[in-house]
Amino acid sequence: MCRTDEQRLTVLHLVQPVDGGVARVVTDLVRAQAGAGLRPVVACPPRSPLALGAAAAGAEVRGWAATRAPGPRLAGEIAAARRIVSASRPHVLHAHSAKAGLAGRIAVRGRVPTVFQPHAWSFEAVGGATAELALRWERFGARWADRILCVSDSERRTGQEAGVAARWSVIHNGIDLDRFRPGGRADRTAARASLPGLEGIAPDAPLVVCVGRLTRQKGQDVLLRAWSRMRVAGARLVLVGDGPDRGALEESAPPGVLFTGASQDVRPWVHASDVLVLPSRWEGMALAPLEAMACGRAVVMSDVSGARESLPPGDEAHCLVPPEDPGALAAALTALLTDPALRRALALRAQLHSRSAFDVRRTAGAVTGLYRELVGTSSPTMRKRTER
Repeated sequence: MCRTDEQRLTVLHLVQPVDGGVARVVTDLVRAQAGAGLRPVVACPPRSPLALGAAAAGAEVRGWAATRAPGPRLAGEIAAARRIVSASRPHVLHAHSAKAGLAGRIAVRGRVPTVFQPHAWSFEAVGGATAELALRWERFGARWADRILCVSDSERRTGQEAGVAARWSVIHNGIDLDRFRPGGRADRTAARASLPGLEGIAPDAPLVVCVGRLTRQKGQDVLLRAWSRMRVAGARLVLVGDGPDRGALEESAPPGVLFTGASQDVRPWVHASDVLVLPSRWEGMALAPLEAMACGRAVVMSDVSGARESLPPGDEAHCLVPPEDPGALAAALTALLTDPALRRALALRAQLHSRSAFDVRRTAGAVTGLYRELVGTSSPTMRKRTER
């Protein structure tokens, strides 16, 4: 195949996992890329939430039956990724998260301009010998990424301090500001009246919402320990999401905590809330707090990668707590739930900041600029290999 300048820039997004924040990032990216005239191709497990969402967003979807974690199927997954690259003939391979980053980089080994986006580092997610193995791979695999794309400066620093020597780019996550719009008191009342499980809740009852997969990363176990210490009259907690830890979390939850399961649209839950909380153990830059801020809600987050960069300057004292510290988390939530004036002030600043700084269209434009830079500077030899 002979490419010309008039042909559309083709980007192959190789992705695993297929739900949660990674899926939303990819779906938003391909929607913007398709709208801008690029040809986005998404390779991911078939019939998954990402496959359906990416197709609706304008991507060409190819089935890549990869599991979330490395295992005995890895060799076959690498071979399948190589076949998809050959069939789709991308100008750029954009591998998302640890598994796709592993399989994709081994599959092409620099023959196609490659962007690896960790979406939080794999070696933070595990411990012991597994963490050491993951770190050794990231140090080695960096040679097969033309750029490692981080969503926050703190995520980049984590990689650098761990000894990953790479060519770095930092582009903050963005959100769809047309979908996540500010909601006032009427929206709050309507959302509470319509959502299952909130029947009978008082219109002014303090309500905290946590949006995220129910996994160790997101720290809902820390939140439940914090909630057991809360002494705010009438306060309710809602956990929006599903995941492998749901059963254990439900068993340990104090009375009155609502588990909703996965939600196709989290906006009503955000509008119903007074505070959104995300007590993660690690992140790159979490989407849920950005979405809540854009809707005009105060947030409390653990102080992990991306959290400080998400907030308006000066709000860290009220909105950040150390990770895995239920006492500090309970104190921060109590302070916001019992001080409406402070909560409103933080929410307004968060709304203005997020809507000025985290527009997904700006993020997508910057990512496309990175692609064009890599394609424009790739060697003639690399371009020939790309087209085979």
